[in-house]
Amino acid sequence: MSAHFTRRSLIRGITAATTVATLATGLAACGGDSDAATTTDSSGTVTVGRVSNGAAKETALKVAEVKSISAELPDTVKKSGKLLIGSGTLPSGAPPLGYIGSDQKTLTGSESDLARLVAAVLGLKPEVKQFTWENLFVGIDSGKVNVGFSNITDTEERKKKYEFASYRKDDLAFETLKTSKWSFDGDYEALAGETVSVGAGTNQERILLEWQSRLKKEGKKLTIKYFQDSASIYLALNSGKIDSYFGPSPNLSYHATQTASTPNPTKIAGQFSGAGETLQGLIAATAKKDSGLAKPLADAINYLIDNGQYAKWLAAWNLSNDAVSKSEVNPPGLPLDNS
Repeated sequence: MSAHFTRRSLIRGITAATTVATLATGLAACGGDSDAATTTDSSGTVTVGRVSNGAAKETALKVAEVKSISAELPDTVKKSGKLLIGSGTLPSGAPPLGYIGSDQKTLTGSESDLARLVAAVLGLKPEVKQFTWENLFVGIDSGKVNVGFSNITDTEERKKKYEFASYRKDDLAFETLKTSKWSFDGDYEALAGETVSVGAGTNQERILLEWQSRLKKEGKKLTIKYFQDSASIYLALNSGKIDSYFGPSPNLSYHATQTASTPNPTKIAGQFSGAGETLQGLIAATAKKDSGLAKPLADAINYLIDNGQYAKWLAAWNLSNDAVSKSEVNPPGLPLDNS
């Protein structure tokens, strides 16, 4: 990410001190409407996995409005008839979670697919807007979007500003070149002397910075490098400028499978829960705190879980191992002390 964002401000999740001028500029520069990769036809069928370029199996799912759940929506959202969905996938995205599809114009991915399934249960028309990661939160703060479906980790820090409806396990991973002998077993001491790339403003950056701080106190060095997009990260990995990349497990696992027959194959060198050492991390739909959206979102997700569409959505994107048994409103997340 751009160097003018301070690491602390990004970790804090884009603070309330963001000025009106910056807000307007950021939204104009980094947000945009997207063509929908999921469609709902007149018979109430939602098709997921479209134009996925092989990352998913295109699957048609029957889903319709559930009046008892849509009745829970805040009046402003109900009257608008739309669910404005934020996706932090600019500039380049990363499969299978969110990226531009094989037609070179349509946003596809598991996250926006679930968002549109949820919108169908709520009886709302889905509209997806793309942002850079940091401006996704600005978009939620400003009301430009109602909710973020973009691999957002539930954390106690973020609960100061947002409310959550969980829907998938959050596991992180280290990706290295296949020739590397380095591995990570959960002990941060293994990172001493390593150079690692991570996305700025992400939950994994917060964890990595905490490990860096611990190592520094021990007189050891962990170098962290930032890049604008995934293409730049992998160029750095292939050239030896970084030793590994720390990011969302689904993204990295998918990428590793895609490199198998290339001159520079990669591998997953270790995993870690997005909520730290003692708690299973969770990915959650994220709305502005006190918006009144978390409960209807969770109820819609639980309807999809109970009626089978959720499992079929995960299976279509090869993410069945990330399944949760239920969606929870504001479940425990990454603690403030990262422990």
